[in-house]
Amino acid sequence: MKTLNLFLVIILVVMLTRCGSAFMNSSIKNNERPVAIVNDSLEYEIIIVDVGFNSYLNTIARPRGFHSLKYLEIKNRFLVPIWNQRVANPSQFNPVVYENRIEYDFYTEYGYEVNYLLFQYFQFIQYKYRIMLR
Repeated sequence: MKTLNLFLVIILVVMLTRCGSAFMNSSIKNNERPVAIVNDSLEYEIIIVDVGFNSYLNTIARPRGFHSLKYLEIKNRFLVPIWNQRVANPSQFNPVVYENRIEYDFYTEYGYEVNYLLFQYFQFIQYKYRIMLR
C-alpha cells in the first residue's frame, strides 16, 4: 500500500518524562495500543504509536463530533507546517518529539477521522511535553 508520510510514528519513549501525569500510570501503559487508520481508496495510512495517546483520546481529548471538519482542517493546515519546520531543525527542537515529517496535502480531502486524529495528536503532544505549537 502506498503510504503518504502521514506517519506520526513516535517510538515508545524509554524514559517517561512526565511520570506524574494521571494518564501515564503503569496500568494504562501496559494496555496502550497503536492508533491506526487505513483507507485503501485514498491510499493513505496513519499510525500513531506514543505512550499515552490512546488514554488521552479516551479521557482528555474532545470527543469526535465536537469540532467540525472545517475547523479541524484549518487547524491542521496551520499546525502541520509548524511541525515540519521543527522536524527540519533537530538542533533547535527535540528530535525525540519531532521525529517524522508530516506529508499533509492541503488539497486532499482526508475526511473527519484523519483530521480528528491528527489534530488530537498535536493537542496530545502539547499536553504531554508542555510545549506550544505556534
